[in-house]
Amino acid sequence: MTSTSDPKLDSIKFGYMGMVRQKRSYSLILLIVFVALLVSGFLTAEDRNAGGFIEGLPRIFDFPASVLSEASEKVTELPGHMVRYFPALIETINIAAASTLMGAFLAMFLSMLSTRGMALWPRMIPVFRRLMDTMRAMPEVVIALVLIFVLGGGPVPAMIAIAFHTTGALGKMFSEVNENASLKPVEGLKSVGASWLQKMGLGVVPQVAPNYLSYALMRFEINIRASAILGFVGAGGIGYELKNAISWGQGRYDDAAAIFILLFGTIVFFDQISSYYRDRLAHGRDAELLS
Repeated sequence: MTSTSDPKLDSIKFGYMGMVRQKRSYSLILLIVFVALLVSGFLTAEDRNAGGFIEGLPRIFDFPASVLSEASEKVTELPGHMVRYFPALIETINIAAASTLMGAFLAMFLSMLSTRGMALWPRMIPVFRRLMDTMRAMPEVVIALVLIFVLGGGPVPAMIAIAFHTTGALGKMFSEVNENASLKPVEGLKSVGASWLQKMGLGVVPQVAPNYLSYALMRFEINIRASAILGFVGAGGIGYELKNAISWGQGRYDDAAAIFILLFGTIVFFDQISSYYRDRLAHGRDAELLS
């Protein structure tokens, strides 16, 4: 038997292979540009840095070794240090919890205002979406530095800064969840004259609440780390104590070790708790959909 080739099939195959080759060429060009930018950025940072990266690489473990050495010499004092810094840890957790709560509520409203079929003012959807993009793009440390200059040091600037960034980050996630929600309950409530808040509260929130909670718990983990980092710029909490312990010089590395242990234990604890409840929410939601 002799096989005859179809000219149309050959043409489609030739065109497809051409597109594949073109896509691979573009990917290779982008990879080359990315590597070139990465190398040039590294060289620029190396020139402007006070010390060279390559020269300093062998000393990368000097600081952890000093901390472990001092901590091992004063290991009996670690429990006392941990008790002394525990209130600062509670302050850090409170900052993270308050900012997550504030950010989640604001994100919920902004996400609904920026979702088609739910928006109170449909023409304002692009405005609310760009607002969330802006809030998400601004790092917490930059916002905190500005607020510390205005309000002074303390937990309030950290809470506002983290809540601001959290609103943008959760707003994006919540809006994606909203797009998968059914609008039939909203239309039913609209037909009986319900207000916008009633339509969202009774028609949308019951559908999306498990996903909202899952994302908010995940964000709470991130905000604990963020609140600790903001302590380095004077925003209070255990990060501020860690900065003092490190910048004080030799003799307080046992304090730094105690703070590291507290931070590590707290992050692991809340990570496990959050993972457990997120898993429960996700599987509970799947079981509800399958039943």
